[in-house]
Amino acid sequence: MMHLNRKIRVLQTIHQGKVGGGERHVLDLVSTIDTSRFEPIVLSFTEGPMVDTLRMMQIPVFVIPTERPFDFRIWGAVKRLLKEQRIDMVHVHGSRANTNILWIARSLGLPVVYTVHGWSFHNELPFWNRKARIFAEKLITRRTGINITVSESNRQTGMQVIQGFRSVVIRNGVNLNCFTPDIDADHVREQYGFTPGDIVVGFIVRMTIQKDPLGMIRAFAAAHELQPSLKLLMVGEGPLKSEVMELSARLGLQQAVVFDDFRQDIPRILKAIDIYCLPSLWEGFPIGVLEAMAMGKAIIATDVDGTREALDDNISGILIPPRNTAVLSATLLKLANDPALRCRLANAALQRAKAEHSITAMTTKIEEVYKDLFYKLVRH
Repeated sequence: MMHLNRKIRVLQTIHQGKVGGGERHVLDLVSTIDTSRFEPIVLSFTEGPMVDTLRMMQIPVFVIPTERPFDFRIWGAVKRLLKEQRIDMVHVHGSRANTNILWIARSLGLPVVYTVHGWSFHNELPFWNRKARIFAEKLITRRTGINITVSESNRQTGMQVIQGFRSVVIRNGVNLNCFTPDIDADHVREQYGFTPGDIVVGFIVRMTIQKDPLGMIRAFAAAHELQPSLKLLMVGEGPLKSEVMELSARLGLQQAVVFDDFRQDIPRILKAIDIYCLPSLWEGFPIGVLEAMAMGKAIIATDVDGTREALDDNISGILIPPRNTAVLSATLLKLANDPALRCRLANAALQRAKAEHSITAMTTKIEEVYKDLFYKLVRH
């Protein structure tokens, strides 16, 4: 029996411990949630930097290893965890994690909140794979207590594809105390070998098809040929990284492109760059863009999904079509050659981040969802 006079134990569940947008969202959520009312616990299905960070934060975190959706082999371990940790509510992030906890949570009578961090059935998938993912999302979204979409665009897509789909839109936020232009990061540029005269473009994401890192390299190569002071910093890991590095070498960019693995000090990396670039093919509501805005950076991003809701084109950033190497290259050149434009975009981005993208506003809305679901269950 649940009691109203104790903290609500919420299990945040995500499919991997590597740090991407969803994982950063979980880190921000557990670090800003009202711990007088809620006790955050985290379940990840792989180890990784997110799990390491949670341990340093002394947030209870558990790893039940699997990289498969619908992995029945681990369901017994998941059920034991829910019982042993006396979980009151499950908040699941992403469809793969959802398939490995939803039915267990329901069998125990626990309410489930599902956040869609960008739909799994994107248009880059083969036809039957996409159909299978749509079917899986229908199964999931119809059985959760409440669905959260991180952008209005994602909500509209869900309504078009899944009959009867309903969700609350709660856009991602950014921690304005951590991501602030006031931090010192001069040494970061020096560490990477950049000079004061270099114009550094930052690509700071996992290297997957979604983020189009190969298109980033091709566009940068064309721009760099015309403006040699342009340099590219690519920070992150992922399945395409070796292919990206090979393409960079093949195009003769060894002196112009610097690669690094994922780093924990993202604010300092952002402070060290001049232009932030995210040429994604699709997005939920990109946390990386929000972080760059909060750091006061000129931003180039593709005109997709939630990205177009995060910033105003030609005001707080420049939106370009996805998969368009020529336009991306021309936009890089435009910003490289116009420091006044970079400054204007950066200032507007910073102001919008402060006004609209605070992590505290996001967390407060999620807490209200928890409270409403929990008390509805108690009353029944």
